[in-house]
Amino acid sequence: MAEKIMADTLLEVDGIETCYGLSQVLFGLSLSIKPGEMVSLMGRNGMGKTTTIRSIMGLTPARAGSIRFAGAEVRQLPSYRIAKLGVGLVPEGRQIFPNLTVRENLVAAAADRFGSANPWTLAAIYVMFPRLAERAANMGNQLSGGEQQMLAIGRALMTNPKLLILDEATEGLAPLIREEIWHCLSLLKSRGQSILVVDKNVDHLARICDRHFIIERGKTVWSGTSDELMAEPDLQHKYLGI
Repeated sequence: MAEKIMADTLLEVDGIETCYGLSQVLFGLSLSIKPGEMVSLMGRNGMGKTTTIRSIMGLTPARAGSIRFAGAEVRQLPSYRIAKLGVGLVPEGRQIFPNLTVRENLVAAAADRFGSANPWTLAAIYVMFPRLAERAANMGNQLSGGEQQMLAIGRALMTNPKLLILDEATEGLAPLIREEIWHCLSLLKSRGQSILVVDKNVDHLARICDRHFIIERGKTVWSGTSDELMAEPDLQHKYLGI
C-alpha cells in the first residue's frame, strides 16, 4: 500500500522544518500533490508560504523532514538538480533577466528532458501569450508587470516541467491581467499540468484548484477540497483574514 501511495504522489512534503539562521519559520509542515492536480497554498502574509516553496526548490534547504519528488528524496539536493528533475518555478517578484530580450528569456533555460508528447515551444508560448510575441525583441526591463509575469510563466513552461510552482501568481497585477493569468492556469490544468499555486484570491483558487492547504505560523492547519473550503467561511476568516 505504501508503494502505491508513493507512486500516486508527485510531490510529498512531510514534516519539514526550515530556518533562516537562528529564526525558525517552518515547524513540521506537510503537503502533497498528485500528478495532474492543481493545489493551492494559502495563509496570511508571513506564515511561511514562500519559505515552503524555497524549501521545495532547495533555495532555503529544510533542516529536517522529507521532500520527495517523483519518488526521489530531494531535500538535500541543490536547486539546479531539483529543477532538472522537472520542477519549474515562477518566483515571487518574477525575477526575469532584465538585460535579455523576451525571446532570450524564454529560450535561456528551454529543455524537454522527459520527451513530452506535446512539449512547450516558443510558438506554443506565443499562442498562449500573444503579447509576448509582440514584445519578443524587447528587453525584460522594458515590460510591464503583467508582461513580466507572463514571461516568467512562459520561461518556466519552456523547461517542460512535471510540476509548475507559482509564488504569488497575480500579486500586484491589474484586474484584466489577473484574469488572463487565471485563464492561463485553467488551460494548463486542462492539459494535465501539475500545479502548486500561492495566491490570495480564494474565489479563483476555489474555482480551479482540486485541493488546498492552509498554513499558519509554519504549520499546515487545514487541507481539503474546494467544496470543503467554501463551506467553511469561519475557517477563511480565522486563517486568511477574509
